[in-house]
Amino acid sequence: MTTQSAEHTLEIRFVHFFKQYEYRLYSLALTLTKSDQYAKDIVQDVFLKLWGYRHQMHSIPDMETWLYRLTENRIMDFLRKTASDRRLRAALWTNMQRNFGETEEFASLRDYGRIIEKAISQLPPQRQRIYRLSTVHGLDYRQIARELDIPRHSIKKQLFSAVQSVRKFFATTTKLFF
Repeated sequence: MTTQSAEHTLEIRFVHFFKQYEYRLYSLALTLTKSDQYAKDIVQDVFLKLWGYRHQMHSIPDMETWLYRLTENRIMDFLRKTASDRRLRAALWTNMQRNFGETEEFASLRDYGRIIEKAISQLPPQRQRIYRLSTVHGLDYRQIARELDIPRHSIKKQLFSAVQSVRKFFATTTKLFF
């Protein structure tokens, strides 16, 4: 394979990953930074880093995990910087107020969070642990199975049941159907 065709193949792989993950990474960054511009900057930084690793892309065992971990790290860097920079903190606060200016909407989101937390608290203890390890800590079935020392297929069944229970409780409580 020529150098030019190898480089072209790397570009195609990069574009594929960009198209596949850009929106999801942006949504994560936006949710945590509450800023469209900072979220875009973080995603751009993540993909610049991937481009720098383009010759090693084949050695990244799980691209999705790698990209999410890098995004999370960039978000943490942003939050640390925000905490220590008064001007950045003020700009972020202004942006958050603009985005969540409607207190009813913000209150509704907080209420939904409470409903979901109540639904989770009604799950059996083991199912709660599995659900939290998956949703809060972002662990996959294999990691949860290792953490709790139970079979992976049990994790899958328990997580499925937990999600169904949370959805049912939420739908019943809010009269919304998913």
